[in-house]
Amino acid sequence: MSTMNASEIISVLKSEIEDFDRKSGVQETGTVVRVGDGIATVFGMQHAMYGELVEFETGVRGIVQNLETKTIGVVLLGSDYGITEGTSVVRTGKRAGIGVTQKMIGRVVGALGNPIDGGDPLTAEDYFPIEHEAPGVAYRKSVNVPLQTGILSIDSMFPIGRGQRELIIGDRQTGKTSIAVDTIINQKGQNVICIYVAIGQKSSTVAKIVSTLKKNDAMDYTIVMSASASEPAPVQYIAPYAGTAIAEYFMSQGKDVLIVYDDLSKHAQAYRAMSLLLHRPPGREAYPGDVFYLHSRLLERSCRLDDAHGGGSITALPIIETQAGDISAYIPTNVISITDGQIFLESELFNAGMRPAVNVGLSVSRVGGAAQTKAMKKASGQMRVDLAQFREMEVFTQFSSDLDPATQAMLDHGHVLMELLKQPLYHPLAMWKEVVILSAASNGLLDDVALSDLRSFREGLMNYVEANGAAIVTEMKETGKLSDESREKLLELVRTYKKQVN
Repeated sequence: MSTMNASEIISVLKSEIEDFDRKSGVQETGTVVRVGDGIATVFGMQHAMYGELVEFETGVRGIVQNLETKTIGVVLLGSDYGITEGTSVVRTGKRAGIGVTQKMIGRVVGALGNPIDGGDPLTAEDYFPIEHEAPGVAYRKSVNVPLQTGILSIDSMFPIGRGQRELIIGDRQTGKTSIAVDTIINQKGQNVICIYVAIGQKSSTVAKIVSTLKKNDAMDYTIVMSASASEPAPVQYIAPYAGTAIAEYFMSQGKDVLIVYDDLSKHAQAYRAMSLLLHRPPGREAYPGDVFYLHSRLLERSCRLDDAHGGGSITALPIIETQAGDISAYIPTNVISITDGQIFLESELFNAGMRPAVNVGLSVSRVGGAAQTKAMKKASGQMRVDLAQFREMEVFTQFSSDLDPATQAMLDHGHVLMELLKQPLYHPLAMWKEVVILSAASNGLLDDVALSDLRSFREGLMNYVEANGAAIVTEMKETGKLSDESREKLLELVRTYKKQVN
């Protein structure tokens, strides 16, 4: 009879124990002791983890959000119909996540990844957790590849790069969503996948945005995720995280993704409602103490990965709604401190006919010129300084009738720049067109054009340059640069066009 040594005995025991665990399939269950307002208090789950997915006997799932001494607080991801005191709950052992697939592109989905556009059902190819650790510093590389919005005022003064987090902030009805939609439309042919996450929006508003994207052929590379105002607070709460999980799925394949969160003010309000129902202590403005962490752990997931980790990127455009232009309120200041800059939209400018109503003084991009093409950097040059001087001078000259020629010239130049920055809705400009306009403006070639004729002059000029300066346009498209020689040729084309028009 052969004898077994100690290591062999241990090995056999280990395999038997593992086999027993597999065969037994024991699941920890709990019992509902209280339910209401989309929150269930469950007794008997001693080993449940924060963020774990649990399933009720009605088939509805929930996420563990509170861990107390004897009970856990679970937020429901569906109707509480049929869930009563005594209903059993089972642990799944999985983190809350979303099924992802390539076929999501072009579809409108709910916060749980289910299609809500009336199309075919989606079969998941992979499963990504909605809460995921942000990539570490060692996995990232600097933001230096431009993500063109097609909006002249933004691309020239507050450029956005792939992997950046740029906040869009302003009062209600100032054009925040329009900037995000324009940016999505401008990604056509840029090899960027776009995800639009609507949080707490009216279903009619989301339907209108989907219609606009379809009209501009943007749904071919866009996913729309909607957690409408009629849905429970927990569903609105998980929507941006679920949208980011989809973005991470594409980023893991080395792709560039643009994600819009519209808006995070409503997301914070949904979280506040959920937290108060979970009996968490309220803090400033009744928000729970971890409301900063709510958005920081979301936005930190947006980055640009280095080549060793696939080289993909997530660019985030979070939207925040302010009250009466107050950017020093709790949620706005939190998100401003997390992001890499902000585009501030001002009600006064909007009402004065300035569309997009971008406040040049309060807006900033902390990535700056690193995310600009060389041609754009050269063309935009002094633009921001010129506009700042114009706004300051305009205030002082309101009380003066006699102006010296230099001051008058500065004011005329400023008025031209302000008029040039006006841009029709859903008409983003190609980068080379922006460079043509800015080059002409910065050299004072448009200062003598009547403001009423400027829009038609601009359209005609771009068509003329495209027809007569094909080599210059090709250089900008292919290299993103504009040599001194090409710049002189471009300015000569502008002068020639002016003579023809006049």
